[in-house]
Amino acid sequence: MKAVMTIVLVIAVYGFSFPQSFKSSSSEVSFFSSAPLEDITAKNNKASSLFNAETGEVAFVVPIKGFQFRKSLMQEHFNENYMESDKYPEATFEGTLSGYDLDRSGSQQAVAVGKMTIHGVTRQVKIEGVLNSSSGGLTMEAKFPIRVADYDIDIPTVVFYNIAEVVEVSVRFNYQEI
Repeated sequence: MKAVMTIVLVIAVYGFSFPQSFKSSSSEVSFFSSAPLEDITAKNNKASSLFNAETGEVAFVVPIKGFQFRKSLMQEHFNENYMESDKYPEATFEGTLSGYDLDRSGSQQAVAVGKMTIHGVTRQVKIEGVLNSSSGGLTMEAKFPIRVADYDIDIPTVVFYNIAEVVEVSVRFNYQEI
């Protein structure tokens, strides 16, 4: 009991010196593909993220099967033919966020640099976005292009005009302190 009270006291006195860590309370990851024959969009609300505000470390995981499409056939082709989601069930990002000041509330520009893994391929990326800090928590938002070929996602020539070579990805993570 004495040990528990000591730990509680240490946390109460020195708690402010521990890193501020946040986990996502809600998320939205979407992509938009504009091609000559058809625009394709999908949304995913099942992603999760962690952010250490002191070090700037940020990571997120996006379950591929969580993407929802307008047409069920698009969703089936996306999972089975292009993303091979049984073989590659997640897309991930691990990196560092910089250019922000958590003591400042409101919106501010930030840059994330790190490793993005999609379809089993890992690439170094730099993503510019916005960090919004308020008393209710944090929100991170970004839009960035993904070149499908960079991640070894094959587009059959039969549907080449239906799917863009570059898709626009949007992410939004709402965080709560942990």
